[in-house]
Amino acid sequence: MDALLENSRALLKAWKGDSYVFGRGVLPRIGEMAKEYGKRALLVCNTTYMKNLADKVAASLKAAGVELSGGVIAPDAGPNAPRVDVYRLETYILHYKPDCIVAVGGGSTIDACKAASLLAGLGAAHSPEIDCYFGTNMVTEALKKTGVSLVPVTAVQTSASSGAHLTKYSNITDPVIGQKKLIVDDAIVPPKSMFDYEVTASMPLSVTLDGALDAIAHAFEVFTGIPQAKYDLAAQIAQNAIELTVRYAPRVIVNPQDMEAREAIGMATDLGGYAIMVGGTNGAHLTSFSLVDIAAHGTACGIMNPYYTVFFASAIEDKLKLVGGIFKKHGFIPEDLASLSGRALGLAVAKGMVAFAKSIGAPTTLGELKGFGEHHIKRALSAAKDPQLEMKLKNMPVPLTANLVDTYLEPILRAATGGDFSLIRTME
Repeated sequence: MDALLENSRALLKAWKGDSYVFGRGVLPRIGEMAKEYGKRALLVCNTTYMKNLADKVAASLKAAGVELSGGVIAPDAGPNAPRVDVYRLETYILHYKPDCIVAVGGGSTIDACKAASLLAGLGAAHSPEIDCYFGTNMVTEALKKTGVSLVPVTAVQTSASSGAHLTKYSNITDPVIGQKKLIVDDAIVPPKSMFDYEVTASMPLSVTLDGALDAIAHAFEVFTGIPQAKYDLAAQIAQNAIELTVRYAPRVIVNPQDMEAREAIGMATDLGGYAIMVGGTNGAHLTSFSLVDIAAHGTACGIMNPYYTVFFASAIEDKLKLVGGIFKKHGFIPEDLASLSGRALGLAVAKGMVAFAKSIGAPTTLGELKGFGEHHIKRALSAAKDPQLEMKLKNMPVPLTANLVDTYLEPILRAATGGDFSLIRTME
C-alpha cells in the first residue's frame, strides 16, 4: 500500500477509532457489531440487485445471534432519499420495534434510515412531521425536551459516495417540488459503521465516479470555507481526499475490478465525510439540492464547483494553490500557479477541475444534463433564500445573504449552464 493510502487510513482511524470498521473483506464482521445493541435488528437493504449482499448480512447477523425484526428485510430508499421512503421505513420501526437498524446501502438508504429513526422516536413526543427537523440541531433540541432515545443505526456503506455512514447529515428529498433539504445534527451520527470497499465493485461504475466527484466536493468546499483554527486539519483531509480521487479514479475506469483503486476511492469519500464533520460545504452543494431530478449529487457538485471557484478566488488564493497543485501534478493545469492571483488563479484551477471531470467522462456544464431548464435556475435561486438552507450561504468563503442571491448566484448559474466563466460577477 502506498504512502497516500497509509496516511488516509491513519486519518480515518484517528477520527473514528473502533466505532468504524473499514477495509477489504470486512463485511462478515457486521453481525458482531450489531449484536452490541440487542438481539433484534431491522435490516434495510435492496433485495433485487443487492440480494446477494443482503443475504450475506442476514447470515452474519444470524451467526451472531441477531434475528431480523419482523422476519423480513425492509426495502431500501430510492435515490436522494424521498420523503415517502422515510415515512415507510418509520412504520417498520414502529411495528417491529427493533433494538437497532442495520442500514445497508448508499447514502440515500442510510440518510433515510437516520431520518426514519428520529421520526419513530420523536413522532409522538415532539412532531411526526419531518419538516420541523430540517436545519441544524433541531433533533438534539427535541431530544432534550422529550428525553427520548433513538433506535441506533448501524450503517453499512456499499457505495463510494456521500460519507452518510460517518456523518451528522441526512439529505431528504421532496420529489413533488424537486428539492432536497438537510437535517444536520450530531444526534443522528451512526454510532457504529462499516465500509467493505470490495463491495463497491458490485455497483455500477457511474455510481463510483459520482462518489469520487462528491469526495472532491466535500473536501474542497470545506477547505475553502474553513476558519484558520481548523486550517491544518482541513488541509490534510483535502490533500489526501483529492489526491486519492485524481490519482485513482482513472484506474477504476480502466479496470473496475482494481481493488486497490476501489479502496482508494472509498477512502477518499470517507475523508470527504470527515471533512464535512470538520466544517461545512457551501455553494456547489447548495445548488445541487435543486438539481436532484436531473443529476446525481456528486455529479451536480462536480459541475458547479469550478464556477464557484472563480467567484471565491480572491478570498482563497492560498487554498487554491494547494488544491490546484494536485491537479497540476496530474497534468490537468498547464499554468504556473505560483505566478497567478485573484480571478486568474481561480480560472486556472477551475479549468483544471473541468479537465479532470472530462477525463473521467463527467459532464461539466448544466446544459449537458438531460432535462435542465430555466426552472432549475429559478428553483436554485429560491432555495438559496430558504432559511433552512442558510447555512450554505454562511459557509461560503465569500458569505452571502438572501438579498444578494440574485446579484451573484444567478450569474454563476448562467455561467455553469454553458461553461462561460466570463459571466461570473465577483464582489468588490
